[in-house]
Amino acid sequence: MNSRFAANLSALLLATASLAAPAAAHAQRLPGNARPSHYQLHLTPDLKAATFSGQEAIDLELLAPSKSITLNAAEIAFQKVSLTVEGQDKPLVATVSLDSSKEQATFTFPAEIPAGHAQLDITYTGILNDQLRGFYLSKTARRNYAVTQFEPTDARRAYPSFDEPAMKATYDVSLTVDANDTAISNSQIVSDKPEDNGKHTLRFATTPRMSTYLVAFLVGDFQCSKGESDGVAIRVCATPDKVAYTHFGVGITEEVLHYYNEYFGLPYPLKKLDLIALPDFEAGAMENLGAITYRETDLLADEKTASVETQKRVALVIAHEMAHQWFGDMVTMQWWDNLWLNEGFATWMENKSLVALHPEWKFDEEIADNINRTLNIDARPTTRSIRAKAETPAEINEMFDGIAYGKAGSVLQQIENYLGEETFRQGVHNYLAAHLFANATAEDFWGAQTENSHKPVDEIMKSLVIQKGEPILTFGSPKDGTISVEQHRFFLRPSLKDDAAQKWTIPVCFKTTSGQDCQILRPESGSLKIPAGSLFANAGGNGYYRSAYPDESFKQLVKTAENKLSPTERMSLVGDQWAEVQAGLVPVSRYLELAEALRNDQESQLIAQIHENLEGLSDRIAATPAERTALAAWVRKNFGPAYATLGAPAATDSPNRRVLRAELLELVGDLGNDAALQTQARSIADKYLANPASVDATLAHAALKVAAKHGDQALFDRLKSLYETSSSPELSEHALSLLVSFEDPALLDQALHYAASSKVRNQDAIFQFAMALRNPATREQGWKFITNNWTAVQAQLTTMAGGRLAGSTGNFCSASDHQAVAQFFATHPVNASERALRDALEAIDTCTEVRNLQEPKLKLWLKQ
Repeated sequence: MNSRFAANLSALLLATASLAAPAAAHAQRLPGNARPSHYQLHLTPDLKAATFSGQEAIDLELLAPSKSITLNAAEIAFQKVSLTVEGQDKPLVATVSLDSSKEQATFTFPAEIPAGHAQLDITYTGILNDQLRGFYLSKTARRNYAVTQFEPTDARRAYPSFDEPAMKATYDVSLTVDANDTAISNSQIVSDKPEDNGKHTLRFATTPRMSTYLVAFLVGDFQCSKGESDGVAIRVCATPDKVAYTHFGVGITEEVLHYYNEYFGLPYPLKKLDLIALPDFEAGAMENLGAITYRETDLLADEKTASVETQKRVALVIAHEMAHQWFGDMVTMQWWDNLWLNEGFATWMENKSLVALHPEWKFDEEIADNINRTLNIDARPTTRSIRAKAETPAEINEMFDGIAYGKAGSVLQQIENYLGEETFRQGVHNYLAAHLFANATAEDFWGAQTENSHKPVDEIMKSLVIQKGEPILTFGSPKDGTISVEQHRFFLRPSLKDDAAQKWTIPVCFKTTSGQDCQILRPESGSLKIPAGSLFANAGGNGYYRSAYPDESFKQLVKTAENKLSPTERMSLVGDQWAEVQAGLVPVSRYLELAEALRNDQESQLIAQIHENLEGLSDRIAATPAERTALAAWVRKNFGPAYATLGAPAATDSPNRRVLRAELLELVGDLGNDAALQTQARSIADKYLANPASVDATLAHAALKVAAKHGDQALFDRLKSLYETSSSPELSEHALSLLVSFEDPALLDQALHYAASSKVRNQDAIFQFAMALRNPATREQGWKFITNNWTAVQAQLTTMAGGRLAGSTGNFCSASDHQAVAQFFATHPVNASERALRDALEAIDTCTEVRNLQEPKLKLWLKQ
C-alpha cells in the first residue's frame, strides 16, 4: 500500500506504533497441512443486489493424510464443497464448519484423504460490502461498481483461500458481468463471450505465482487512457466523468516502468499494467499485480492546472505501487512480521526513481524530510522494532505504520549511501533474482547485500531492524584527527533518560570537501577519525540517527549552514535541533536562532519544515495568547521580507519557487497573523474559485487555507458546493479538507455535522475529524463533537479509521486531556486502535512535559 498516504497521515495524525503480539494469537494461523498451487475463480457479481456468486477450483497438495482441510473464509455462504483426489474418480463431499472468530472454514470428508495432489471445488455466495475491504461496492451518483481491496487479510471475503502471503499460487480468473460493463483483473483478457441472459463472461490469462492479497477484479464502466513502455501496454483508468484526468499518470507510469526495468535488471512480468482510480478506496493505493488501484486523488491530475503538490503526490504514489510489482509482488515477505520488505523498499524506491526522473521536484529533500519524521516517530517509548510479531488481522492491520514505511525506507537509504549506489543496486538484483515469484525474509536481503559488498551490512541491519528506537550520537570537540562520540537511545520525552545500554552498529558519514567519509560506529566505539576541517557528521542527511554537537561546533555550523551545507544537510540540522528541544537537551531559543539564521533559505522543503516546527512551538509550547502574539510578530519580522522578495508569480517560476511562495504566504499570513496577507489570500482564493485556471493552484491552495481560517458563510458554502460538484479530484478533496479549517464555531459545527453525514464518503470523514483535532483553534470543539455524536462518527469509521481517529487525539497537551481520551476509548473501543491509542497518550504526556520545561525559556527569549 501507499507510503505517501502514510506520510500524509503522519503529518496529520500520530503514526501508530506497536508492541509484540500476545502468544495466544498464533491460533489464527492455518494448520499448514495443505498448500495451493492454482486457483480457478469464476465470479458473477450483482451490483444492484450487492451480492455475488462464486465457483472455485483449487489445485492443492496435501502434505500428510487427513480427514479435513482448513482455509480462510469470511462472510461466505457455502453451497457445496467437494474434493477430487488424484487417481480417484468419485469426489468426496465435505461438511463445512465455520469459525468466524478465526475467519476460517474447515472442510471435513467422510474418508481420510491421502497425501498428494487433489482438487477442491467450492460453490459459494458472498456480499458486496460497504466496508471498503474484500469484494465491495464503490458508488458514484450514477451507478455502482464492484471492486476489491484484499491486503492484508481480506481476500477471504471474496473467495475461500489459503490467505497467507507464503501460500502463493497461479490464478485463472473469469467474471460474468452485465453486457454494458467491463472488467479488469491482474492479467490481460483472453476471451469475451456473450451470454444468453444479457451478460458476458470475460476470461483472463493465467497469472504468475502470487499471494492471495494481490488478486484483483473490478467491474463497471471504467474508461482509460493508454500508453506503452518497454513493450508493456499501459492504461490509466477512471470513471467516465474523470477520464480526462488520467493522462498525467500515463506519462509518469511510462517513465517509471522503464526506470525500474533498467534498475532491477529483471523485466516487469506481465504484458499489461493497469492503474485504476476508484471512487471509494480506504488506502492511498494498492499494488495488485498488474491491476494497481488508487484513491482518485492519488492517481488523477489535470496536466495543465494541477498544483506542484498534486503532481508530486500522484507521481510518488504511482512510483511506490510500481516498485511493489518487484518488492512485494514478485518477491513477497514470508509473513507480515517482515512487512517492511514490501513497504520499506517501495518507500525507498519511490523517491529514488523520482530523484532521477524529475530533479526539478527535489525529491532528495523529500527523503531527508521522511527520515526526520520517522526519527520523531521512533523516538517514542511506544515505538516498535521494524520486525515485530503480528498474528491476528487487527494486529496485522496495525503493522502498516510509520515504522514499516518510514523507518525501513530510511534504513535502506542509509545502507545505500554507505555502500554506494551501484553496489547496493547489484545486491538488490541478486536478492530479487534468488527469490523470484517466491517468498523471502529479512535475513535473505541483508545476506545478499553482505555477500555482494563484503561489508558488514548484516551487522548494521540486524542492529536497526531487530532493535526498536534510534540512537543519538553526542560528539565532542575534534582533537588530533579524532572526535569522541557517545551513543544512547534517544527519547523525545524529557523525563525519559537516554538508554546508555542500548547501542547500534551504524555507518557514520562525515562531510568532506569532496563528498563524505563513512566509518562504522560499533557499540564498543568511543571515538571516530574525523576528516580535516569537518564538523558535520551526517553527510547528505542520510544517516538514521540524531546528532548532538558542543556549543562552539553548533554555532559554527549555523554560521556556515547556508554556504557549506547542502539543503538535505540543513534539513537534518534543523530536525536534530527541534528534536533536542522536545527532549529538553537544548533550550527552545537555540532552535529559534537557527530558524532565524535560515529565514531567507530558498529551499521550499526546508522552509516547510521550519513552518511545521513553528506551528508545533506555537501550539504545544507557547501557553498564553500573549506568547503566541509575540511569536507571531517574530514570524512576520523574520519571514515577511522573504515572501515580499519573491514578488508576483511568473510563468518561468520553478516548482521549488512556486512552493516556496505558497509556503511563506501560509507561514506569514496564518502563523504570523499578517492582516495584509490575509486580505491578499482571500483575494487569491476568490479569484481561484471563480476560475481555477486563472491562478497557480500551488499558491491558491495556500491562500485558501489562510482564507478559510478567517472565512465567512459565503466562502464556506462555495467550498462545500465545490466539493459536491467538481469533477476534479484535486479541487474536490481540497475543498472538503478546508471545511473544518473555519474557526468560526458555527461554521465549524456545520463542517463536523457534514463530515458525520452520508454526504461525505467514509474514506474521507476520518480526515475531517483528525484535522479538527490538529488545529488548536478547533480542537476542543472537535473533540466535544466526536464524543457527543459518537454514534454518527463511528458509523463513518472504516476498518483502519478507528486507529487513525484514536491516534489523532495525541494533539492534546495536558494531564486532564490524557485522562479524558483514555476514559473515552476505554468505553468506546474501535477496531485496530490499541497501538495508536497508546502512542497518542504518550504524545499527550510528552507534550505536557515539554511545555512545562520549555515554556518559561520561550517567555524569556521573547522578552529579550
